[in-house]
Amino acid sequence: MAQPALVAGTELVGEFEDSGYREPPHLVCRPDGQVVRLPVLLYQLARVLDGRPVAQVAEHLSRETGRRFAAEHVVFLIDKKLAPLGLSTYSDGSPPPPMVRTDPFLAFRFRLAVLPEQATWFLAGLFAWLFRPVLVLLALGAFAYGEVWLWMTQDTGAALQSVLSSPTDVLLVVLLAVASCVFHEMGHGAACRYGGVRPGAMGCGIYLVWPAFYTDITSSYRLGRAGRIRADLGGVYFNGLFVLGLLGLYGATGNPLLLVAILSVHLEMIQQLLPTLRFDGYYIVADLVGIPDLFKYIAPILKRVVLRRPQDECLKALKRWPQIVVAVWVLFLVPALTLQLGMMLVNLPQLLRTDWLTVRALIGNAGAAGYPVLGTVAACLQIVLLTLPVAGLAVALWRPVRSLARAARKRLPVRRATRVAVSSSR
Repeated sequence: MAQPALVAGTELVGEFEDSGYREPPHLVCRPDGQVVRLPVLLYQLARVLDGRPVAQVAEHLSRETGRRFAAEHVVFLIDKKLAPLGLSTYSDGSPPPPMVRTDPFLAFRFRLAVLPEQATWFLAGLFAWLFRPVLVLLALGAFAYGEVWLWMTQDTGAALQSVLSSPTDVLLVVLLAVASCVFHEMGHGAACRYGGVRPGAMGCGIYLVWPAFYTDITSSYRLGRAGRIRADLGGVYFNGLFVLGLLGLYGATGNPLLLVAILSVHLEMIQQLLPTLRFDGYYIVADLVGIPDLFKYIAPILKRVVLRRPQDECLKALKRWPQIVVAVWVLFLVPALTLQLGMMLVNLPQLLRTDWLTVRALIGNAGAAGYPVLGTVAACLQIVLLTLPVAGLAVALWRPVRSLARAARKRLPVRRATRVAVSSSR
């Protein structure tokens, strides 16, 4: 007879150290990559599920917890708690329901793994030594010196004009920007290995509408707060090292395309440190307070702070200081996103006109530089970069607008029924 067991590929991560919850949860990673928070009892049950009969599982759980559990208790916990989450089979060994992956708000989607975990582990080992404290301090000092020299002595505007007039230089800058993004992801993996945990696969995908790279650092949840933040900052730190390499090449050659490439890496670093979308800055805040998904607290915080309603249960589960930090983040995030979206919507007609004129000019001048193939490729890349912000705005607005429309449709019949009932009573 089949016995209950964990679903193949399920990984028990362990206690969420330095969490922002009053009762620290335990984390389990499902085969689809979804991280599930479990209370201590369910996590202990998951640990002893290895295909034993239910009666033996009850005995092992009793020894594990110091409490007495009968077989029917274990059957209830498996069938009503673990199996519906897709973590285990049912108590009779039958498979769990299909796993439904919940996509968080503004989450990274459409992933394609390129490097398996073994390759990431090997490559991360080549760079993990760069996180030694002395080397980090030396690198930060060199980066600060390079920034002062760059912005005080170099004409970045002239370099930008020179590069944009050459299709070959445009393509080289794009390639260097892609290389910087790849090195950024290697920084996350190297930070994990330096902390003693295994990074997962590396790959690429789509964030909203932008092509992006990623490294699976789910295992960083095994680390404490400092280790998680180091893993979050590892990518931007490696961007800084990439800038130092470009500065060295620029000092040796004086090629302006290297200066423009440095500017593109700076833009990537600034973007990654923004805490508004799910970039590194967002995860830095999340790991600082020990709360994995900050976006789920937007509505409870607004109800509590703005509408003065009673505190939700999800807020009561948080420690005091994480509540304060999350509230400050929400009160900063909502106006910032509203302002950004409002400015883009107001300027959208002018933006579309400018983009259309620029696209026509790029198409008309694609082969004018004497390199028709390179000119066409460079023009296509610039056109894509021009259209991505508009497409990103549409995608970002689609989900909230769709949710509001659904909520309005649900409320409309109720209001009509109420009006009919009132008119009938008259």
